[in-house]
Amino acid sequence: MSAADLTATIRQIEGLAPRRAVQLQQELRHTVRLRPLKTVPRLLAGADVSYKRGDTHLYAAVVVWDRTTGEILETTGVKRVPHMPYIPGLLSFREVPSVLLAFQRLQNKPGLLICDGQGLAHPRRFGLACHLGILLKIPTVGCAKTRLCGTHREPANSRGSKTKLYDGKEQIGTVLRTRDAVKPVYVSPGHLCDFTGAESVVLAAATRYRLCDPIRMAHNTVNAMRRQDARNDIHPDR
Repeated sequence: MSAADLTATIRQIEGLAPRRAVQLQQELRHTVRLRPLKTVPRLLAGADVSYKRGDTHLYAAVVVWDRTTGEILETTGVKRVPHMPYIPGLLSFREVPSVLLAFQRLQNKPGLLICDGQGLAHPRRFGLACHLGILLKIPTVGCAKTRLCGTHREPANSRGSKTKLYDGKEQIGTVLRTRDAVKPVYVSPGHLCDFTGAESVVLAAATRYRLCDPIRMAHNTVNAMRRQDARNDIHPDR
């Protein structure tokens, strides 16, 4: 995405009224494509967004992680004031602009982006991972700590155990155990990836902890930004 396209996209997103944002989700959900991954990419990115209580800013980070070496290749961060208020189900319109800015600054472009949030496991089947996948035109996966919608059976206690997450009779995600006897995560494809591929990516990236490494590292980054901001004045990005 060129700098001009990025600016235009952000302006379009931030200029939407909530009602129009809902309509856009319902339109864009039909552009999401689920397809098998040939292989889990070597370079995986993780994106996370954090908010400082009592502040109007948000902090977004994208981390590029080499799954063959376990090393962080690159980290980018952004501090901005979101234009969309917090509205359940419309979180992507609040967070996508900042994640796009952070992603655009990467020198090492990943083969897939894992988002701390939902993909298809969203009431309108268009969560953060879907939104970013459509805009960036790369495979994306949503990996959330909590369930936004749907019902499921509890998976077995061993790592790799899984059950399907349903909304009615439709599968919208997978409840996946990434560590023995630890709470599962909620995995759903975002774009250019299917359920099996999303599960494989998250398991491959969850090497030691419940959260997969790229998301955990992005989470640590935004927390570090918030702590630094408490000590120094970090000027927001425009």
